[in-house]
Amino acid sequence: MSLPNAIFLMGPTASGKTDLAIRLVQHYPVDIISVDSSMVYRGLDIGTAKPSAAELASAPHRLIDIKDPAQAYSAAEFREDALKEMAEISARGRIPLLVGGTMLYFKILRDGIADLPQANEAIRQQIVEQAQQEGWAVIHQQLARVDAVTAARLKPTDSQRLQRALEVYLATGIPLSVWHEQQQAQALPYRIHQFGLLPQDRSILHQRIEQRFDSMLANGFIEEVQALKQRPDLNLELPAIRSVGYRQVWEYLDNKYDYDEMRFKGIVATRQLAKRQYTWLRSFGSDVHALDTQDAWIVLQDYLKKIKIA
Repeated sequence: MSLPNAIFLMGPTASGKTDLAIRLVQHYPVDIISVDSSMVYRGLDIGTAKPSAAELASAPHRLIDIKDPAQAYSAAEFREDALKEMAEISARGRIPLLVGGTMLYFKILRDGIADLPQANEAIRQQIVEQAQQEGWAVIHQQLARVDAVTAARLKPTDSQRLQRALEVYLATGIPLSVWHEQQQAQALPYRIHQFGLLPQDRSILHQRIEQRFDSMLANGFIEEVQALKQRPDLNLELPAIRSVGYRQVWEYLDNKYDYDEMRFKGIVATRQLAKRQYTWLRSFGSDVHALDTQDAWIVLQDYLKKIKIA
């Protein structure tokens, strides 16, 4: 009970996390840390629903715009960065409010992470080039021969994780699954209060996703991707460009399909992301307090009052 408090505000995309977080900042001694694997990138603004300049002025978000889209950003880097930000916020007598939808980041921050080797760019490029020539299914088969455990939980289409798993093995001779087995629990030195913003009516969330995607398109999303596409160092293999929405617009600009199909694919991909986020949240267990969009603010206020956060 003597540990400092920290609040996790998690939820699927388009569920209203940012609005709720800003409201918390206005009424409680909390500072926001973004938990979003796409918002870390500069220039990815519209398609990530990044808070506006006015919103950031009134409620600053840490760990936004800290990477160039040509750079990779790992979950391990996030944990290190987030712990530094949390310590700084707590030292000022305030409470870290971690907000976002990248559930892997939340899990690793809470539970720790295996001490994996740093990325090996030469090996990574070798794997990507092989995949471009032979397909990711071949990479999946290659991984299965050296790390059957990891390969069994990955789909042949999961290019980013396949690449990393095979890279780890080729760089170290040790399967990724073994690295994870050796992981030591790294207790987070905080009293964590976990909330999941989970609209009970999925149809409402689907409507919000569609409306928000249309709003992004109307407010310059295509032009944003076009500007990124003009950079010779960016391509579809990079994590930033593989972000939901960006990939579909990029392929539209490559004339892979027309506008209507791009819009449809972008909305479907966002819904699929939301479904995965729901699954992640269910796996977090009963320690997560579920909040329905309709009464989230009232329930949060009651909870914070009980734990004497004012």
